[in-house]
Amino acid sequence: MSEPQYVAIAGKFARDIRSGKLMPGTQLPSYAELTTKHNVSAIVIRAAVDLLISQGLVRTVPRRGTFVADRPNLVRVSPERQLEDPEETFRSESDDESEQKVVIDRHVQEISASDEVAAALGLKPGTRVTHTITRASEDRRPISISDTYQPIGVEGISGATFLEETLSDSLPTATHAEWLRASPGGLVKSVYQRFIAPGDQVVMISYVSYPRDRYEAFVFRMSLNPADATKV
Repeated sequence: MSEPQYVAIAGKFARDIRSGKLMPGTQLPSYAELTTKHNVSAIVIRAAVDLLISQGLVRTVPRRGTFVADRPNLVRVSPERQLEDPEETFRSESDDESEQKVVIDRHVQEISASDEVAAALGLKPGTRVTHTITRASEDRRPISISDTYQPIGVEGISGATFLEETLSDSLPTATHAEWLRASPGGLVKSVYQRFIAPGDQVVMISYVSYPRDRYEAFVFRMSLNPADATKV
């Protein structure tokens, strides 16, 4: 799915804020100025600003405008991550605009589902599934790893109408611990995702791990209604 306009605009501001180009307390241009500059509707600009607010990067002052937060922190927001490729997600979080800074490595294969994976997908144990391992690094520093499983013949999450996420601090699997360079017995931030289609059919599950200090907070917005996702 192509990157929504509001995510791209918010990502540009996010990079400028984290790089120091926009210092705490700096006032952003008005909505009218931003709609003209980016040639988009006021709805798109409002969505971009709302995303920056939810990420803890800006604050609004009634009748005055929008300002860079005094202590901007990195916050993970679920739905925006589902609407864009990992390359765009992590690049938006980077502190500059270098496209070489974030590296994504994927490995896709068909495997026999373990009892746990089969049960989660509503399949018989041993059924063949698609397994995708996605590793992300920033300046050669590992920042994310995920194991994703889907039934054979199912691609993407276009058929999903609901996303369920479980967040925890937990011991990583051996492969996740190795990639994230976690210390023995050290915890990581784990997110377990289930993408659910009508009829409670699970079309994808994903186990995602981040370093515990990667994000200051996690924000969840669960609607995956295609009309909601594309209206801006």
